[in-house]
Amino acid sequence: MRTYLVFRGVATIGLVSYLILRINTQPSWQLDLLLFNLIALVALSTLFVSPIPDDLWGRRGVALAICLWTMGSISSSIDNFFAIPLAVNLDLISDCCYVLFYPVALFGLTRAIHFRRISKSMELLDTLIIALGCTTILAAFLVKPAMASISGSTFQVFLTIFYPVGDIVILVSVLTLISVQSLSMRNILLILGATTYTATDLYFLYLSQSGNYQFGSLSDIGWLASFILFSESFWHSSNEKLSGRSFNPAVATIALLGSSTILAISVLQPTYFPRFLIVPAFATIALSFLRMGVAINDARNISNEQILARTDELTGLANRRKFMTDFEEFLTGEGSVLILDLDGFKPVNDLRGHDVGDQLLRQIATRFSRAIPNGSLLARLGGDEFGALIRGHDGYEVALALRATLSYPFHINGMDISLDVSIGESRNEPGQLPADILLRRADQAMYEAKRTKRGVVRWSSEVGARF
Repeated sequence: MRTYLVFRGVATIGLVSYLILRINTQPSWQLDLLLFNLIALVALSTLFVSPIPDDLWGRRGVALAICLWTMGSISSSIDNFFAIPLAVNLDLISDCCYVLFYPVALFGLTRAIHFRRISKSMELLDTLIIALGCTTILAAFLVKPAMASISGSTFQVFLTIFYPVGDIVILVSVLTLISVQSLSMRNILLILGATTYTATDLYFLYLSQSGNYQFGSLSDIGWLASFILFSESFWHSSNEKLSGRSFNPAVATIALLGSSTILAISVLQPTYFPRFLIVPAFATIALSFLRMGVAINDARNISNEQILARTDELTGLANRRKFMTDFEEFLTGEGSVLILDLDGFKPVNDLRGHDVGDQLLRQIATRFSRAIPNGSLLARLGGDEFGALIRGHDGYEVALALRATLSYPFHINGMDISLDVSIGESRNEPGQLPADILLRRADQAMYEAKRTKRGVVRWSSEVGARF
C-alpha cells in the first residue's frame, strides 16, 4: 500500500480517537490542546500529500486558512488551561487568527472549486475585496442594533457580528459556485465541509451568547470534521467546466460603493460608526484601486499577446495566421492575391550568417510596406516568402511597385547586398473561387516568374497548364 494512502486516513482516525477519549472525561490540555489541534495540523498536511494534480494556490489557501484557525485554537487553549503571564494578549492573537481565516479560506475554496488560468493577483484581490467589503457593510448595518443588545466592548460586538457574517459569506460563495457545475465528489465534500464549519461556528456563537458554552465541548469536533472534509476534497479531481470568473464584477463594485458610503458617513458624522469599521472600509477602497491597476496591466498583456499571435516577430508584418484569417473577408470583394519569393536570399543567409539575413528581411519588409496601398495586407508567410492581399484592380501595378523597391542595394554592416523578387498574381472575383485555388494560382504564377526571370507574372490558363 502506498504511504500517502495510509497518511490519508490519519486525521479521521485521530478524530475518532479524540471523540472516544473525550466521551467519559473532562477537558484536559493533553486532549484539547495537543490532540485536538494536532488533528487539524494533520488534516492540513494531508492536503499536500494528495497525488491528484491540482491548483497549488488553492491548496495553499485552504492549508493557510486551517493553519490560521489552528493558531487561534492553540492560543485560546493555552489561555484556558494555563495562567501564563505574557506580554501579548492571547485572546487578541486568537481573534486575529480567526478573523484572517475567512478571507484566506474563501480564496482557497474558490480556487479549489474552479481553477482558472488567469491572473492570480486578480483572483486574490477579488476575494479580499468581496470578503472584506461585504463583511464590513453587513457589520455596519448590524453594529448599531447589536451594540444596544450585546454586552461588551465595541470590538467584541464587532467580532460577534463578523463571525456569523463570515460563515455565511463562505457557505453562500461555495454553494453559488458549485450550483452552476456538475455535482462531483470534490464539490460534495466542499459543500459538506463548508456546511459543517458554518453549523458548528453558529452553534458555538449561540452557546457563547447564551452563556452555555463550555471550553472543550464535544460539538467542537465539527470544526475538525470540516477541515478533514476540505482535505479529502483535494483527493478527488476537479474536472468541472465553468466559463467566466468566479465572482461577478458587480459584487466587487457593490463592496467598493458600500465601503465608500461608510467612509462618507464617518466624515459627516464621526460618531455614527465605530472607528474600527473605518479601517476595513478604507482597505477595501485601497484594494479596489490596486485591482484596477492589475486589471489594466492584465488587459495590456492580453492585448500584446493577441498582437503577437497575428504578427511576425522578426519583421513586424502580419504572419501566416493573420493572412489566412483575413483571406475569408478578402474573398467577398474584387482584388489580387500576390505571392512573393526573394531571389538570391538563401546564398546571402548562408554565407553572411543569420544575423545579416534577419537584418535584410527587416529592411525588405520596410520597403515592401511603403509600396502597399492603404486597406491592403502584407504578410510574411515564412522564410523569405511574403504574401499580399490587394483590394481593387491595381494588383499587378502594386506587384511591379513591390519589385521596384529592390532595384537598389541594401547596406548592412558595411556591405552592399542586392536581391530580386519573383511575384505571382491571381485575380479574385467575388464568390467564384475558393481560397486554396487562388493561393495555388498565385503560387504557380510566382514559380513561372522565377523560371522565366520576368519578375512579375499574372496567372493565366497558359501558366496553369504548365503545372
